[in-house]
Amino acid sequence: MSTTATLTSAPAAPRRMTVPAFRARKRAEPLVMLTAYTARMAELLDPHCDALLVGDSLAQTLYGLPSTVPVTLDMMIAHGAAVVRGARQALVVVDMPFGSYEASPEQAFHSAARILKETGASAVKLEGSQAMAPAIACLTARGIPVMAHIGLTPQAVNLLGGYGARGRGQAEYARIAADARAVADAGAFAVVIEGVVEPLALAVTEAIACPTIGIGASAGCDGQVLVVDDMLGMFDRTARFVKRYDSLAERIQAAARDYAADVRSRRFPQAEHLYG
Repeated sequence: MSTTATLTSAPAAPRRMTVPAFRARKRAEPLVMLTAYTARMAELLDPHCDALLVGDSLAQTLYGLPSTVPVTLDMMIAHGAAVVRGARQALVVVDMPFGSYEASPEQAFHSAARILKETGASAVKLEGSQAMAPAIACLTARGIPVMAHIGLTPQAVNLLGGYGARGRGQAEYARIAADARAVADAGAFAVVIEGVVEPLALAVTEAIACPTIGIGASAGCDGQVLVVDDMLGMFDRTARFVKRYDSLAERIQAAARDYAADVRSRRFPQAEHLYG
């Protein structure tokens, strides 16, 4: 049999979402984004998502850390590469961890270049206000797409004093709106808006040319993102803005309980599980 014919008849791989295509979805069909940290989870989520975010939320979801602050560049690269291997069509974006980009645009470039080279991802995401605009401009001018993140920025939890909603006061409202304009003008292809009052999210979405991705913001944003473990009900406590689509923790516990009972009663393994 001709190997050439076999290869030719194989179904074509789906086209991966590109940064320009993602950006062009402003005010169109809402963009769908979830976090992913492993190849298998990326494989499962990929057909349903426009983008997969390798979030530094892996600090809490995978490593049991109290915040995202301890996450390292090596951790993000390892999980980013795994997600790229599992995803075929979604745009893969990797979070830049705390301390890997804030010092200077040059530091941001070296960290971002390493992420893209070692993972195969298409873009990076960084948190920050107007102060991060020079870094975003530096990266985009050098061919590195950047997704920005404003409002409630978890890497700044020590400064913010917690995870409460932002933009309730007039001064903070104005500052976050200015942050959005600054990062968009610097070249961000999309902006995540987290944990802000809804009028602010709507105003920002209207004011900037690139898509906004809401998380605890508004259905009026150009897209939405959730931490996949929260969405699947893996933890007892979640933020107000999370909608649980499953109670996976309960189902995992039930399966483990049934397995343990079968082992202790010697109902597992049985003949069909053994080699003759």
